[in-house]
Amino acid sequence: MMSLNSIYNKKKIAFFSTQPYDKAFFNKYNDEFSYELDYFETQLNPQTVILIENAAIVCVFVNDIVNEEVIRQLAEKGVKIIALRCAGFNNVDLEAAKKYNLKVCRVPAYSPQAVAEHAMAMILTLNRKTHKAYNRVREQNFSLNGLLGFDLFGKTIGIIGTGNIGKAFAKIALGFGCKVMAYDIVENDEMIKDGVSFVTLEEIFKTSDIISLHCPLNDQTKHVINKDSINLMKESVMIINTSRGGLIETACVIEGLKQGKIGYLGIDVYEQEEKLFFRDLSDDIIQDDAIQRLMSFPNVLVTAHQAFFTNEALTQIALVTFNNIKSLLTQNNIENKAALLV
Repeated sequence: MMSLNSIYNKKKIAFFSTQPYDKAFFNKYNDEFSYELDYFETQLNPQTVILIENAAIVCVFVNDIVNEEVIRQLAEKGVKIIALRCAGFNNVDLEAAKKYNLKVCRVPAYSPQAVAEHAMAMILTLNRKTHKAYNRVREQNFSLNGLLGFDLFGKTIGIIGTGNIGKAFAKIALGFGCKVMAYDIVENDEMIKDGVSFVTLEEIFKTSDIISLHCPLNDQTKHVINKDSINLMKESVMIINTSRGGLIETACVIEGLKQGKIGYLGIDVYEQEEKLFFRDLSDDIIQDDAIQRLMSFPNVLVTAHQAFFTNEALTQIALVTFNNIKSLLTQNNIENKAALLV
């Protein structure tokens, strides 16, 4: 089988789910690497693999479909590397990649502050209703009725998942004077020194005024927010999700909102987002009844997978992705073990 070293001169990368900002940043930083970049706006799936021509590398994003069928076709086309320009990899069948001898790499950390700050922005927006105030004042309505919020100072924030983003978010929450609790399978000594209390998941649900999700999506965390966990929560709890849509069971959250159990919901991710996000659907009839119902609530804030979207994060994504590929092509390995999945 052809080695990675033998295809080093074939430095062509096929990008899928490409947005204008992807092109801008990857083109900007390609001078020192001199890759041949082939951009496709379409999602990678079993029907679009055919678009790849003589590329040894594919670069994919969060909503591309990289299952066994796709990986088999990639291998047949001579693709050797799947480079994710994101941290999450729940959309990639890693066992199939091993089976077909494809390397898989990712960007394990790119400005965790970007996502953490967006999570706090959602909290502040939902609480102080600045989005509604902005629209009111533009219509010359200077009334304060309906804009009442609460002090964040002294409130209990529960963090589920204390990786780089969860840790960054904890620092921000502590800066607001909040009591911060966290749950993870591994406790973080640095966070404990900063004043974070590690507790059980049940205690997070029972005692938090605000719950912020920062864990990966896997078999253990799928639908961690469900009917049973919502029943444990405080009345009018605020739930924030800037991680992965599948962490929330949408139907149960809708019911919790209708009953008033959930007082505020902020989501930057959605379980069926691949059919919606990163597209302009302003002239379309959206067929997804669940997202339409969510957006009908006055106490729900939806952003379209925007949390990562800062200049610093996109710079890191481009540079780390290019360097990951360079390392695999020249050394068949990556020094940062967290970046190499297969």
